[in-house]
Amino acid sequence: MPKISLKGQKMPESPIRKLVPYAEDAKKRGVNVYHLNIGQPDIETPEAALKAVRENDIKVLSYARSEGSEAYRKKLSTYYKRNDIDVTEKDIIVTTGGSEALLFTLGSITDFGDEIIIPEPFYANYNGFSVASGIKVVPIVSSIDNDFALPAIEDFEKLITDKTKAILICNPGNPTGYLYSKEELMKLRDLAVKYDLFLIADEVYREFVYEGIKHHSIMSLKGLDQHAIIIDSVSKRYSMCGARIGCIVSKNKALIQTALKYAQARLSSPTYALLASEAALETPPEYFSKVIEEYDERRMVLINALSQIKGLKVSRPKGAFYCIAELPIRDADDFAQWMLEHFNDNNETVMVAPASGFYSTAGSGKNQIRIAYVLNKESLIRSVELLKLALEQYPN
Repeated sequence: MPKISLKGQKMPESPIRKLVPYAEDAKKRGVNVYHLNIGQPDIETPEAALKAVRENDIKVLSYARSEGSEAYRKKLSTYYKRNDIDVTEKDIIVTTGGSEALLFTLGSITDFGDEIIIPEPFYANYNGFSVASGIKVVPIVSSIDNDFALPAIEDFEKLITDKTKAILICNPGNPTGYLYSKEELMKLRDLAVKYDLFLIADEVYREFVYEGIKHHSIMSLKGLDQHAIIIDSVSKRYSMCGARIGCIVSKNKALIQTALKYAQARLSSPTYALLASEAALETPPEYFSKVIEEYDERRMVLINALSQIKGLKVSRPKGAFYCIAELPIRDADDFAQWMLEHFNDNNETVMVAPASGFYSTAGSGKNQIRIAYVLNKESLIRSVELLKLALEQYPN
C-alpha cells in the first residue's frame, strides 16, 4: 500500500474542529449545542460588502490579479495609514485568507529545518503550517498567571540559533486575548534587529481592544522596515470569515517579490470575495464602535461568570474575543468530548476548544480550554451555567 508522507502524518488535528463530529451527533439527538469553540462572530457582515456581491454586473467571472487588484491594495494602504502603518499598495500581497498569507510568508523566509520562535499558547494553525513547511516551532511558554504576557526577552535570546529565521506573535492574541504593549514590541524589535530575524505579527484582531488600551502595530515602530511582516485578514474585522481574503504587508521588497511568486502559483484569490472585501473598507467607524462595545460587554459577562466557578482560573483578555480558562480537571480533551457525548441539562450542552492543541510543548495546557465569546450575552451566561454543571458531574 502506498505510504502517506511523514509530514502528513505529523500534521496536527485542529483543536477547534476535531470535536465537530461529536457536536453533530449531539444535535442529531436533539441536544442544543452552544458553540464556544470557534471564533465565528455572530455580528452581521457590513451591508456594503454583501451588496457589492449581490448587485455587481459581472458577465464573466475572470481571474483577479495574483497580488490583488491595484484599487483594492491602494484602499488597503489608506486603511493602514489610518492605523499608523505607512505603506503603499506595493507593500501588500492579497491572499486567500490570513492562513494563506502565513503559508506564503513561511515559504518565503524559511528552508527545511529552519526554526521560528513563538510564544505559546498560540493559534493552532501556526503549528500545522510549520509542519507543512518542514520547519520547527520553538515554543516559549507564557503563563495564565500574568494573562499570557510576553515572556522575558532573555528567554527568547536563549532559544536563538543559526537556524532561527523569525519570531511570530499574534497581537491581540488568539487564543489568549493578550494585547502586547508598545514596550514589549520594542523589545522584540531590538531582538529582531540584533539577530537579523524577521518579526511576524498576526494582527487580524487589531480593532478589538478594550479598557482604553491602544493597539500598536509592529510596522508603526521605527527601524523594522526590513524585518517586519504583518499577517492580516477581513475575516474577523468585518465578520467575513467565509470570504477568505487576507494579505501580507511588508516593506521588505525581497519578501514581497518572493511571496508574489507563491501568489502567482495559486493564480488568484476569489473575485467575488475581493469585491466584497474592497467594499467593506468603506464601513463607517460607528460600525466598529458598536461591535467593540458589544464584545467588551460579552467579555466582562463571561469573565465575571467564569470567576464564580470554584477551582477555575481564567485569564483577563485585553483584545480579540478569546480567553483561556484553566479547569479543575486533568484532561480537557476528554472533558470536552464527554460534554458532547454524555452531558446535557434540559437538552443543552456546550462545546469548547481544548487548549492543548494551542501548545507545541508536550503535556502543556492539558487542563485548559479556549473560549470564544462570539455568542450573545444570554447564551454566554447559559454556557457558563452548563460548564459549571458539567464540571460538577464529570466523572474523571
